[in-house]
Amino acid sequence: MFRKRKYIKLTRQHDLMDCGPASLSMITSFYGNRFSLCNLRELCQIGKDGVSMLGIIHAAQEIGFEAKAVKLNLTQLVYNFTSPCILYWNKNHFLVLESIAIVNNNRFFKIADPAHGKVTLGEKEFIDAWLKNEEKGIALFLNPTEQFYLLKDQNDFKERVNEILKLFVPYKRKIFLLMFFVLVSNMLSIALPFLTESLIDNGVEKKDLNFITLILLAQLFIFLGIMVIDLLRNWYTLIIGANFSIDVIYSYLDKILRLPIRFFDTKNSGDFNQRIQDNVKIEEFFTSDSILTIFSSLTLIIYSIILLYYDIFLFIIYLGLTVLSILWSFFWLKKRRTLDYQLFSAKSENQEAVYEFYNGIMEMKLNQFEDYKKKKWIYLQKKILKLNIKSLKNNQFQSIGFTFFNQLKNILVTFLAASYVIKDVMTLGALLSVSFIIGQMNTPVYQLLNFIKSQQDAFLSFNRLNEVYSQKDEEKDTDVKLDLAHGPLDIRMENVSFKYNILSHKNVLKKVNLIIPKGKITAIVGHSGSGKTTLMKLLLNFFLPSEGKIAFGEDEITQISAKSLRENSGIVMQDGYIFNDTIERNIAMNDEIVDKHKMKNVLEAVNLFEFVNSLALKEFTKIGSGGNGLSGGQMQRILIARALYKNPKYIFLDEATSALDSINEKEIHNNLRQLFDNKTVVIIAHRLSTVQNADQIIVLSNGEVVEQGKHKELINKNNYYFTLVKNQLDI
Repeated sequence: MFRKRKYIKLTRQHDLMDCGPASLSMITSFYGNRFSLCNLRELCQIGKDGVSMLGIIHAAQEIGFEAKAVKLNLTQLVYNFTSPCILYWNKNHFLVLESIAIVNNNRFFKIADPAHGKVTLGEKEFIDAWLKNEEKGIALFLNPTEQFYLLKDQNDFKERVNEILKLFVPYKRKIFLLMFFVLVSNMLSIALPFLTESLIDNGVEKKDLNFITLILLAQLFIFLGIMVIDLLRNWYTLIIGANFSIDVIYSYLDKILRLPIRFFDTKNSGDFNQRIQDNVKIEEFFTSDSILTIFSSLTLIIYSIILLYYDIFLFIIYLGLTVLSILWSFFWLKKRRTLDYQLFSAKSENQEAVYEFYNGIMEMKLNQFEDYKKKKWIYLQKKILKLNIKSLKNNQFQSIGFTFFNQLKNILVTFLAASYVIKDVMTLGALLSVSFIIGQMNTPVYQLLNFIKSQQDAFLSFNRLNEVYSQKDEEKDTDVKLDLAHGPLDIRMENVSFKYNILSHKNVLKKVNLIIPKGKITAIVGHSGSGKTTLMKLLLNFFLPSEGKIAFGEDEITQISAKSLRENSGIVMQDGYIFNDTIERNIAMNDEIVDKHKMKNVLEAVNLFEFVNSLALKEFTKIGSGGNGLSGGQMQRILIARALYKNPKYIFLDEATSALDSINEKEIHNNLRQLFDNKTVVIIAHRLSTVQNADQIIVLSNGEVVEQGKHKELINKNNYYFTLVKNQLDI
C-alpha cells in the first residue's frame, strides 16, 4: 500500500549534475513510491553538461507520471500550485517547490534544494532566483498514474552493504581476538571504581598502609593489563583497517574497470577522485570508528550500571543531561549534512580545476588564458573557505552546547554526591569512585557522538558509491567469444542509426548499411562531424546502436564479449593515452614477459627503432604521463606500435598518423602494408596518402554513407569524395 506523504523527504544530489534526478526522486517519495537516484539518473539521460528538462520529463513518463512543463508568471504559479512541482532555478539548477504559505499577507515559498537542503524564501528572493529578470519561469507539474504505483524500484542498497561486510570474512579470526581484547579491557576496568572506594574508606580512613599498598599494586597491574591490551587492540585495528581499506578501494577500482566506456562520458575526473575519498570514509567507519564505538559502548554500559548501583538519582541526572547533550548535537547534524554535500561539490569542482591547470598549461599560456583560470580558481577557494567557515560555526555551536550540558552534568552529579557525603548517606570513597566513573564515561560519550558523525559521513559516501556499484558490467555471462581460428570475420552494419542521447531528435549516424570485408583495408572519410569516429566507436562496442545491428560474422555485437573483441583488436584513437611508464611498457602493456623480437619489429615498423636506441636507457626510458617529453608524432608512433605489438586480427586507426610529417608517414604506411596482410583494417583519415591505397573507401556525410568504392572509382565520379580530396590531388 502506497501512502502519499504530507511533506517532501529531501534527496541529496551525489554529483554536480544530479539535481534533476534528485528532484524527481523527492516527488516519487512524496507520492509514496520512492525511486532511487541511480535509476532515475539513467532514465534522465544525463550527459557531461548535466540534465535537461526534457530528460526529467522522459524519466517521469517512464515511471508512470503525467508530466507537463509550462512557462508561467508568479501569479499563475500560485494559482496552479496544488502539489509539489519541479522548478528550473537560476537558469542552471533544478529543485522542488514544496509549499506556498501566506503569513500577514506575505507569501513564503518552501523549497527542497538537492544541493542546499530545505529553505523558506520570501517572495522577492524567490522571484530573483526563479524568474531571473524575466516575466515567466519554468515549472514541471507531475501527477502519478496507476502505472506509477505498479512499478517497483530495483534498489540494491542492502546488497551493497552485505558485499562490503563480506570483505571482513578473511579477517574474522583477528576480529574475534579484537573483540576479546575489548571485552577483557572492560572487565578489568570494572574493578577500578571499587578499588578507589576501598582505598579511601578502608585504607586511608583506617590508616592501613598495607591495605593501601595492596590496592595500589592491584590498580597498577590492572593499568598495565589494560595498557598491554590497548596496544594489541591498536595493532589489530591497524592490520584489519589497512587490509580492509585495500580491499574496499580495489573492489571500487575493479568495478570501475568493468563498466562500459559510455558510463565515463557523464563523469569528470574530480568525481572519481572524491569517490576514492568516500572509500576511505567507509573503511574508517567499518574499522577504527566501529571498534572504538563497541569499546566505548561497553564502557558506558558497565559504568552506568555501577553508577546506578551507587544511587539511582545520580544515574537519572547523568542520563538526562547526557541525552540532552546528544539531542543538541543531533539538532546541528542536519545543518552539517547540508554543508557536507556543498563541500563535496565544491571540492570536486576544485579537483577538476587543478587537473585543467596541469593538463592545459600550454594552451593557457599560448592563449593568455591564465588570468581567467586564476580568477576561477580563486573564486572556488573563496567558495570552499565560506563553506569551511559555515562548517566551523556549525561545529562550534554543536561543540559548545554539548560541552556545556556535559560539564553541567558533571558538576550536578558531583555536587549531589558531595551532599550525600555531608549527610552521611555516602562515604568519601564512594564520592571519589563516582567522580572516577563520571570521568571515565565522558570519553565514551564523545566517542559515540563522533561515531554518529562518521556514520553520517559513511552513509553519504555509500550513497555516492552505490551509484557506481549499481551500474551493469560491460561483460555479460551470456556473451560469446569471437571465433577467429580461421582469421578475421566480415563486419556487417545493417540499418544502423545512432544518437548519443535518446532524447535528441538528431541522429549522428543514419541508416548505415555497409560490409567491411575480412582481410581487407577499409578507409572511412568525410568532413569533420560527419560521424566517422562515432562509427568506429560503435564497431568497438563503446556504444550500442540506437537502431539496426552490427555483426562480426554471424554474431551480433550485442552478444559478443567486449573483452574478446578488444583482445583481438589493435586500436589507435585520436585521443590515445601515453602512460607514466617506460616505452617498453607503453607498447607491450599487459605482457609481463616482453617479446624482444616482436618489440624490435614494431619499433622498426613505426620508425622509432633508431630513436629508442639513441636513448641512454633505450626502451626502458620512462616517459611522462600523457607523453610529456615526446613530440606529437612520436606519441602517435608509440600508439601505433602498441596496436601492432598485439598482432591482432583487427586494426582500427582513427587519424593515427595526423601528426606525422609526410616522409615519416609514407615510410610507415609502406611498412604497415606488409603487416596488414590477412588482417581487417579500418582507417579514419583526412590525408589522401593514407586512404588512396585502401581496398574500400566509405564516404560519410552528415552521418550517412553517400559513396563507396576504390580511390580511382570515386575520383571518376567527381562527387563527394572528389570534393573532399581535390586540394590534395596533383591536378
